[in-house]
Amino acid sequence: MADGEPAGDRAGETEQTFARIASTLDYPMVVVTAQSQDGPAGCLVGFVTQCSIHPPRYLVCLSDKNRTEHVASHAEALAVHFLAEDAVELARIFGEQTTDDTDTFARCRWHEGPRGAPILDACGQWLVGEILERRPLGDHVAYVLRPVAADDSGPRPGLMFQQVKDLDPGHLP
Repeated sequence: MADGEPAGDRAGETEQTFARIASTLDYPMVVVTAQSQDGPAGCLVGFVTQCSIHPPRYLVCLSDKNRTEHVASHAEALAVHFLAEDAVELARIFGEQTTDDTDTFARCRWHEGPRGAPILDACGQWLVGEILERRPLGDHVAYVLRPVAADDSGPRPGLMFQQVKDLDPGHLP
C-alpha cells in the first residue's frame, strides 16, 4: 500500500465519496477528434485543461476503452472542439455513439484541418495541437498538446458536464 492510500473498507468508502463529489462538479465539455491510417475518430471529453501558459500547452485525457484513443495513439495531432451551450446534439453524436460501431462523422459536417485533424464545422471555436507527450493515467491516456492552429470565430464555449451527464456513453469505463 502506498503512503497516504486508505486501507481496506476505507478505500471503497473514499472512492464512493469521491464519486459523489465528482458527480456534482461542472466543467466544460469538448469533442476531441483525431486522424490516422485507421481513419477519423472523435469522442466527447470532459477531462481537459490548459496546463501551461508559457509555453502554451493543453491537456486532453482520452479513455483507453474507445477507438478515439487508439486512433490518437497513431496521430501527430488532435483537434479540440469547444462546444457552445446549445451544442447538445453534437455532444450526443460523439458522446453516445462510438466510431467502433457507427460512422459518427457521417452524422455531421466536417473537413480536414491543420495537420490532417478532423474539424467539426458546427464548432466555431477549436484548436489543433501537436501531440508532445502521451502518458497513461488510470483508465485514461493523457495527451499534452502544443497548439499549432486555432479558431475562435464561433459562439463562446459553454456546454458543461451537468448538461450532458445523463447521456448514455458509447463506452463505459
